[in-house]
Amino acid sequence: MNRRRALVAAGAVLALAVAGCASTTGGRAVSIYANPFTVAGLPATDGPSGPRPGVPDATLPVRGSAGSAADVLATNAIDDIAAFWRTEYPRVFAGDFQPVTDLLSWDPDTAAPQSGTFCGDNTHGVVNAGYCTRDGSIGWDRSTLLPTLMSTFGPMAVVMVMAHEYGHAVQHDSGLAGDDDPTLVLEQQADCFAGSFMRHVAKDGAAHFTLNTSDGLNSVMAAMVAVRDTNPNDPEAVHGTAFERVTAFQIGFTDGARACTGIDAAEVDARRAEVPHQLSVAGPGDEMPVTEESIGLIVDSLQAVFALPRRPEVDFSGADTGCPDAGATEPVSYCPANRTIGVSLPELVARSTPRAGDPDDIVADVRGDFGAYVLVASRFTLAVQQLAGDSLTDATTAVRAACLSGVWTAAAAAGKAGGLTLSAGDLDEAVSGLLTDGLMASDVNGNTAPSGFARVDAFRSGVLGGQDACANRYG
Repeated sequence: MNRRRALVAAGAVLALAVAGCASTTGGRAVSIYANPFTVAGLPATDGPSGPRPGVPDATLPVRGSAGSAADVLATNAIDDIAAFWRTEYPRVFAGDFQPVTDLLSWDPDTAAPQSGTFCGDNTHGVVNAGYCTRDGSIGWDRSTLLPTLMSTFGPMAVVMVMAHEYGHAVQHDSGLAGDDDPTLVLEQQADCFAGSFMRHVAKDGAAHFTLNTSDGLNSVMAAMVAVRDTNPNDPEAVHGTAFERVTAFQIGFTDGARACTGIDAAEVDARRAEVPHQLSVAGPGDEMPVTEESIGLIVDSLQAVFALPRRPEVDFSGADTGCPDAGATEPVSYCPANRTIGVSLPELVARSTPRAGDPDDIVADVRGDFGAYVLVASRFTLAVQQLAGDSLTDATTAVRAACLSGVWTAAAAAGKAGGLTLSAGDLDEAVSGLLTDGLMASDVNGNTAPSGFARVDAFRSGVLGGQDACANRYG
């Protein structure tokens, strides 16, 4: 086994300053992220997420529309997004708002001679959605892309995509986008504008849609992770890594559309400069098989970072160790009574194995070796919390586990974790896990912090700010 290869991580951007935005309570600054039950100042809510029942559909004209469920969903989204920008645009930009009126739907399976065109190109085989700067139109594939997003992530993923494309229209019409701006900057701005609209929906401001700030918002961000750049140094990489996309979205969701105008090449470069170098370059791309030996290496590296007086033992007989003071959390658990990490190895291996199918398929979770190893790390951090005398059974425990896992990730990237090194792309696996089942941000009984937004932010805080940031936020 190559001990140097071990782990993972993405060529990514970790943004939003570690200190975070703050409000004041009794004259004291309070981070809006530190409360695991809030989402950028909004409560982490369950409840409906998707189209509102009983609301009449929008009547916007759409060229080529088949009246399919995807067409109706996209058209209703465009209608709500336009209503949002009618109010928001004058607050951010000079001049009058001009809504997008030219909309196009197509089926990529239609033979080329019978297909229409979008932005000058035949739509046969075009599985995409986009904004065309040539004629100011927005178009979408109603038969493959949108139904796939709907079935994989839910209808609000389609709404997010439409909000992103409308963001391109806003940046173009306002003059925010210049001819010399890198495509990555334009994509980051559009992700940010999508975030500002999604907050509007979460605040119950949209006519056709609702969005809860737990599973609903988590799924929206997971869809952004699924469509990401896996190699940030590839000249063809234009959308950004998982953390870059989620970060830009969170900026808009947290601070509104005006904050998105501050995203430019210098701002993107500054965010990238905050990330440990190894997390922003491509690696060899190979995986280290999840075995008893490799998990031993991971625990060695965690011990090198946290230096516990008594390191946890690892029990490979299963996650359920019969612990008297904690429940079993598959596939990895931590038992405070005997300071043991229980591992169900076959289940952990499955978690590290990419789903079978076309590598270009859109999948709900991004799997690989780091998805397994960072989960082991999160259980080790429960031992760190136990030593500090912290509670192990609440939501703060959960986000603290994610934060401390980020500390270990950064240490490994800096070569301070027992000789392990990281490679690009794997950090996306951590982000994906945080937004799907969230077990990496869970307490000793497997209870997760309800907000994926808070989970990702906690992990980011650990990567950028170290243990001091975790203690300051979640101490």
